[in-house]
Amino acid sequence: MFALADVNSFYASCERVFRPDLKGKPVVVLSNNDGCVIARSAEAKPWIKMGTPWFQMKTERYPEKIYAFSSNYELYASMSARVMNCLEELAPKVEQYSIDEMFLDLTGVEHCMDLEDFGRQLRQHVYGCTRLTIGVGAGPTKTLAKSAQWASKEWKQFRGVLALTRESSANAETAFTPAGRRDLGRETALHASSMYWASGPRSIWP
Repeated sequence: MFALADVNSFYASCERVFRPDLKGKPVVVLSNNDGCVIARSAEAKPWIKMGTPWFQMKTERYPEKIYAFSSNYELYASMSARVMNCLEELAPKVEQYSIDEMFLDLTGVEHCMDLEDFGRQLRQHVYGCTRLTIGVGAGPTKTLAKSAQWASKEWKQFRGVLALTRESSANAETAFTPAGRRDLGRETALHASSMYWASGPRSIWP
């Protein structure tokens, strides 16, 4: 089994670690030379699109003050390393996938404890060490782990953790089928479906 840990709104979240007064406030991070928006907190996403030029933002009026930060890649690399260290304290093997995503090899873990309980333990440990929130998806392949992580972030009922195990495979098939997700928009449901079925779910269990 594999898991994918992904830091929520990584760049913006890193900035807020050192500005706790901005918790719950819309935050964006700008590209080199403050050209355009390259990262947004969840609170900023309804109003600001990725790639919005900074000069344009300065002339717009928003319902709430937007806090903008110049990109600080040394900070982000340092925080990424901290997250890796935290995960390595609990997981048998951790592989860096990107600056804000890490794959975990969970071989043997599923025999010791429930994987979703383990995912919640990872979330609590990383937050306690770094004040960053991660989403965790688990599955028998890396592709399914990534699909599960995406779903854990998009659908609030999973509360940031979703494990696609043998026991949950029937429920997973419903969750990743557009017809079975009437609570989702068509585009979102189709995206989830394409990610799940591209992995060949019918063949992953003997």
